[in-house]
Amino acid sequence: MSETTAGTGASYAAAGVDIAAGDRAVELMKEWVRKTRRPEVAGLGGLGGFAGLFDASALKRFDRPLLASATDGVGTKVDLARRLGVYDTIGHDLVAMVMDDIVVCGAEPLFMTDYICVGKVHPERVAAIVKGIAEGCVLAGCSLVGGETAEHPGLLGPDDFDVAGAGTGVVEADRVLGADRVREGDAVIAMASSGLHSNGYSLVRHVLFDRAGMTLDQRVEEFGRTLGEELLEPTRIYSLDCLALIRTTEVHAFSHVTGGGLAANLARVIPDDLHATVDRSTWTPGAVFDLVGTAGEVERLELEKTLNMGVGMIAVVPGDSVDVALTTLADRGLDAWVAGEITARGDRATGAELTGDYAK
Repeated sequence: MSETTAGTGASYAAAGVDIAAGDRAVELMKEWVRKTRRPEVAGLGGLGGFAGLFDASALKRFDRPLLASATDGVGTKVDLARRLGVYDTIGHDLVAMVMDDIVVCGAEPLFMTDYICVGKVHPERVAAIVKGIAEGCVLAGCSLVGGETAEHPGLLGPDDFDVAGAGTGVVEADRVLGADRVREGDAVIAMASSGLHSNGYSLVRHVLFDRAGMTLDQRVEEFGRTLGEELLEPTRIYSLDCLALIRTTEVHAFSHVTGGGLAANLARVIPDDLHATVDRSTWTPGAVFDLVGTAGEVERLELEKTLNMGVGMIAVVPGDSVDVALTTLADRGLDAWVAGEITARGDRATGAELTGDYAK
């Protein structure tokens, strides 16, 4: 093999991967990751190790601990973050999509890991994304114990990125929530969403940008801010709200309203012999939902299959738990209301449906 002239050979950096930039990103994010530490991870190594550690002896307080896990991303909402140059909120969305799935079964969020894939590592951008994830973990009550930042030059453009995450929680075996606890006569409590959350953005982007020709910097009077600011509003994280309900009153089930809409997600926690009816007249969806429907001439049922329509989480509780549940959520600053009830299924084909018209 002939000798290669110094400086002319191939290298990882020449191929587009900047290890030094990655190391710089890790240093910048350490401060934010430290803020998420629960007692079970304190003193068990720092960011930069090969694996995150969690002290499982903390689970001895459970008689039969069941671990709950979930993984998710935030879809095409990342494209709006990229176009707006705003990187410190998309992490809230990621934590919400993962941890609010975990809390549905009654599990307490414990820890989370993230995966950030970029075309080129810009240390400050990566650190901003992790900052948002860390802030989201604090809101969910979990620790961010590790993650991965991968640089994929040639597959992604220099400013392109995507995020994903996985989380773990724990619940006592005899306290798992779900369809087997739901009873006829239960009340359906709706918890308000903060906006579109992180689902349906492919439809939203097509309608507002391709069909209506709107721009992200366009001010929309109904929003009181720009379109971009409205679309990038972080997803509400309900984990601690749901855990507060479990502590203060009886809860039979939760439903996280994500892809598929309210009815389809609620039906997932309704037993075969029962039916959930949700009355649209109990709330008014936010202006962003009306804008998408009007601008795209999207039929109501199509909107409801795609977007949350103003409800991000559902709690199914016994009738005598309603007052305590609503008071608990109000004390936490969360708008919530009785939106429906559980009845016998009869000859209905589905487990949940929306009835009536939205309040004006």
